[in-house]
Amino acid sequence: MEKCIIVAIADNRAIGKSNALLWHIADDMKYFRQTTTGCPVVMGWMTFQSIGGRPLPKRDNVVISIFPWPDKPEGVKVAGSLDEAYSIIERDHGADVGKVFVMGGGETYRQALPTADKLYITHVHAVIEDADTFFPVIDPKIWEVESTTPVAIDPETGYGYEFTVYTRK
Repeated sequence: MEKCIIVAIADNRAIGKSNALLWHIADDMKYFRQTTTGCPVVMGWMTFQSIGGRPLPKRDNVVISIFPWPDKPEGVKVAGSLDEAYSIIERDHGADVGKVFVMGGGETYRQALPTADKLYITHVHAVIEDADTFFPVIDPKIWEVESTTPVAIDPETGYGYEFTVYTRK
């Protein structure tokens, strides 16, 4: 299983505010959909709520929740921890699992980073001063750039952004 993280981060590592994304960049949403479709995704309960409380289509959805969840939606598996989420995916997919994407939120990213194999980062060139959730530091001693795209400009927000994939050294 290749453990991957996918996230869009501002220049100050901001990723969210009040359980919501900081921007809506159409190309980033398209990149997320293309990159994760067909792969299992893991998210925290708050992130699951922020996407509407329903599973993302064409992906196995595992939600981490430390509370009992008797009315979980169809198509969602519940795990008590990140390790349990990975175990559920291995159990259900076996050796052919391929990539698994952790997609938020802040605490789930913090827990996933030490064992992640790859990072799929959309670098959004903005500083969001009033954000309340941040991505951990991407340490260049641990991570190297595998690929990056040229900077593009989002016509709605005016923010520059690029898609970068990091691999653990």
